[in-house]
Amino acid sequence: MTKQKKSSGTMHYALWTAQVLLAGSLAWGGMMKLFYPAEKLSIMWPWTGEVSAALLNFTGVIDLLAATGLILPALIRIQPKLTPVTACGVIILMVCASTFHILRNESQVIGANVFFAITAAFIAWGRFRKVPVLPK
Repeated sequence: MTKQKKSSGTMHYALWTAQVLLAGSLAWGGMMKLFYPAEKLSIMWPWTGEVSAALLNFTGVIDLLAATGLILPALIRIQPKLTPVTACGVIILMVCASTFHILRNESQVIGANVFFAITAAFIAWGRFRKVPVLPK
């Protein structure tokens, strides 16, 4: 096995690990926003009790779409170039979420947003580099 193939294989697994973890986190958050009562959700995320139900549902749908876009195109090998595009969208989403929290004087809670943005940047970088989505 050449060093290039071994390196590419390692990157492949690292990218898939990042994609699955980020997609799982986004899917969990989206499902919580859509199906968990806002009163109980506000115990964990105080902002959810202070915004409209429409905004809460919208953010839940966006989270689920992002989770789907990080996994599905690469997994079924139909338009796999959508995976890094989705990762770029997640970066934008996390910048918007961070801005939302900073404007609400909640800058102490943006750590997860920053981590998700960095993870999405890694995915975008790796997938735009043409690392194979699935081994042959």
